[in-house]
Amino acid sequence: MHGEYKVPGGKLVVADVDVVDGLLRTPRISGDFFLEPDAALDAINAALDGLPAGLDAREIGTRVEAGLPPGTVLLGLTAEAVGIAVRRALAHASDWRDHEWRLIHEGPQEPAVHMALDQVLAEEVAAGRRPPTLRVWEWASPAVIIGSFQSLRNEVDAVEAARAGVEVVRRISGGGAMFVEPGNTITYSLYAPESLVAGMSFAESYAFLDDWVLGALGELGVEAWYRPLNDIASDQGKIAGAAQKRLAAGAVLHHVTMAYDIDAAKMTRVLRIGREKISDKGIASANKRVDPLRRQTGLPREEIIERMIGHFRGRYGLVADRPTEDELRLAEKYAADKFTTPGWTARVP
Repeated sequence: MHGEYKVPGGKLVVADVDVVDGLLRTPRISGDFFLEPDAALDAINAALDGLPAGLDAREIGTRVEAGLPPGTVLLGLTAEAVGIAVRRALAHASDWRDHEWRLIHEGPQEPAVHMALDQVLAEEVAAGRRPPTLRVWEWASPAVIIGSFQSLRNEVDAVEAARAGVEVVRRISGGGAMFVEPGNTITYSLYAPESLVAGMSFAESYAFLDDWVLGALGELGVEAWYRPLNDIASDQGKIAGAAQKRLAAGAVLHHVTMAYDIDAAKMTRVLRIGREKISDKGIASANKRVDPLRRQTGLPREEIIERMIGHFRGRYGLVADRPTEDELRLAEKYAADKFTTPGWTARVP
């Protein structure tokens, strides 16, 4: 069995392994990482040989760590990354380039339609009717998007939201509230088969699915990293927040909102949680809590998006696409029957 794992911000780790009577046999670890001394590679393989195949990635990593020679230096990998690569081999995980990725980047949509499209496209990938897809969103109007399990009244000041013309919608993934305005944010979704993140925990898959973004930001001159659980940050502050939903039918929805030029004053009037976080940290202005890409790159939002898409295309391939008529029809139905209804938006009052 063969598994690959690209360490976020690091190197590729490859595991080839057999299983005999429930035990790992003839393991072969390889990759473009750096390892000293050379004998450490043999030690890693020896530590893996004979381990129960049911161990999780962390436990495998602990066994590997214990088997390393004193003074071993790992560069571009960790012992746990070896465990993840092994787990992905055992789970028959797929790689990015095993799929023909599609790109959807269309004109502005209303917030509820975006929520509906996320559900529809994820379901279509799960059913095998749509290839894995990257969708870049364009917003028709301002919105607050609250997580699936957040309390509406605790997160949003309804009076201020109405006064500011900000629509409140609830997404199907967990996580925190996001404030968006047309032209001020960059939002994208990945719809992928579950095999792409097979062998990974939720936490591990967050960084894995956004590693390409760190590469794209690096090309734009922004040194960024993943801050667990779900933030992309730089030395100047938070850039983006991610959320994820695993569908029982066999797909993963992963979406990210990135700050380009946020109106922080409006955001903190509309979001109650924004005021609390600022107060907790003794920060006088919400501008200290966001890190607009406009300031860090000096580039128009549209150019940043195009360069991000270009980076993804160069790494994994990307074919231009659009939602089918059936997908759009179903999204409109979901928007009307679910995502614009009080029963959904206020399901946690």
